[in-house]
Amino acid sequence: MRRYHHLGIPTSVPRPDEVYLEQFKVFTSGYEASPYGIEWMRFEAGSPLPELVKTVPHVAFEVDDLARELEGHQLLIAPNSPSPGVTVAFIVHNGAPVELLHIERTADAGDTAVDSSGAARRGGGSAGEGR
Repeated sequence: MRRYHHLGIPTSVPRPDEVYLEQFKVFTSGYEASPYGIEWMRFEAGSPLPELVKTVPHVAFEVDDLARELEGHQLLIAPNSPSPGVTVAFIVHNGAPVELLHIERTADAGDTAVDSSGAARRGGGSAGEGR
């Protein structure tokens, strides 16, 4: 099953409360405060991420079975784990990047949401769910 998680939008404008992801040379912001899961992404020169991710907005979905969701699609970013219990991958669909996230849930985790940095936060479910 796919559930909307967030919309990542490339920008060149610095924004308040940016979080820097050194391994990707990108600043992210906005997800925590957005009731619609809007996430701004500002890339530094030399970011290793694909040009498509750096220049075209992407939609992200939380999925139950990441391997199944990847079948038959062009892989843009291979599955990786930005934080414990979170695996993400990007595919290309209809010329656009799509992020797929699998979040391991435990009985005590409740409803945890994760932004593109892999930072988990409790409460409110995934962005776009019950917000």
